[in-house]
Amino acid sequence: MPQTFDLLLKGAYAVTPSGIVLADIGVVDGKIAAIGAPSTSVARQVMNLHGLTILPGLIDTQVHFREPGLEHKEDLATGTMGAALGGVTGIFEMPNTKPSATTAAAIADKVARAHGRAWVDYAFFLGAAADNVDHLGDWENEPGCAGVKVFMGSSTGSLLVSDDATLAKVLANGKRRVAVHCEDEDRLVARKHIAVEAAHPRAHPVWRDEQSALIATQRLVALAEAARRPVHVLHVTTAQEMEFLAHHKDWATVETTPQHLTLAAPECYERLGTLAQMNPPIRDATHRDALWKAVNDGIVDVLGSDHAPHTMDEKAKPYPESPSGMTGVQTIVPIMLDHVHNGRLSIQRLVDLMAYGPARIYNTRGKGRIAVGYDADFTIVDEKAERTIANHWIASRSGWTPFDGVKVTGWPHATVIRGHVVMREDELLAPPLGEPIRFLNV
Repeated sequence: MPQTFDLLLKGAYAVTPSGIVLADIGVVDGKIAAIGAPSTSVARQVMNLHGLTILPGLIDTQVHFREPGLEHKEDLATGTMGAALGGVTGIFEMPNTKPSATTAAAIADKVARAHGRAWVDYAFFLGAAADNVDHLGDWENEPGCAGVKVFMGSSTGSLLVSDDATLAKVLANGKRRVAVHCEDEDRLVARKHIAVEAAHPRAHPVWRDEQSALIATQRLVALAEAARRPVHVLHVTTAQEMEFLAHHKDWATVETTPQHLTLAAPECYERLGTLAQMNPPIRDATHRDALWKAVNDGIVDVLGSDHAPHTMDEKAKPYPESPSGMTGVQTIVPIMLDHVHNGRLSIQRLVDLMAYGPARIYNTRGKGRIAVGYDADFTIVDEKAERTIANHWIASRSGWTPFDGVKVTGWPHATVIRGHVVMREDELLAPPLGEPIRFLNV
């Protein structure tokens, strides 16, 4: 007798650990129960997906959803709505909210806020600060915590960890991989006059130059190797960092972003102005080419969007008073699918960067692959769909994207989370049902 499934995905090619295969996928109780040849199995819900591709649920491991305290820019509901519409099934959210998430109570508060409001699964980073170093080893194991995040530059208040002594204490307290924003604060402060005098965002990569990033990355890796603590270098932007990190993979993993792989200075600043302003900055095409080489050489482990929204009014402030950051969680999948279409990477490599990579680096439970027993999280895409990204499609409260008007080939068709079809053909079909992502070492 055929097995009865809660959900049956039929007729599509699936990216599995064994390769890309034509297979039906059966789901029971939110888990993948069967992967096999096309069948006549019975299911309460059947999705006929001929011509589409099923990816493991893609995870965006760097987003800033601004709640609590900055909800005029974004909140957990609108941010995760954008994720679901964009084909992202899980997010890791950053601690620079107001107040900053630097305590176990703050992590618990974010988890509580997300309950019943998050459209995708979620985890939250614990911010490292001089006044919480002694607690990091315990608090990094709180339910829903993705690990510890360090800002070596470009933060405010207690979240800034700019000196080696404090950073060494952070790395000595705890075991999980530490995610780090690497820019050298002393160099940024010393060179701020460049931005002020230029009064135009084209100076952003001049002020926050390659050395600002490289110096911080080298300092971090030296301390990580001494502490024997794994670290994850976020949004790497320079050829020099990629060359350095290629020789330090024992302790350091690497992220880059779609915008750094797609945009290039000075053109993006002339066309987009402050909408292209982020930290670390978009750099010239030489660095963009080096990032692509690092992707194809396997140096890059993860893609994250660094979704960091600000309102258009805030972005309209004169540079450098204008805030750094752009939206990205809703566009990361279509932008990267377009790169797949144009031959810059394979669909398997995209899965490695946004499913296998996050699961491997952060030790998630039941996430990141199409395999029996894993959570039934799927990003279902139409690799041939031709669409135009537009501001009106963006769910973020900020309401804009730097990719407004960009034509892409490849689009998220459906988002399935633990067997629930949350989004299909740009329509949200289920209520917010996100849950905390679980980790093996917690």
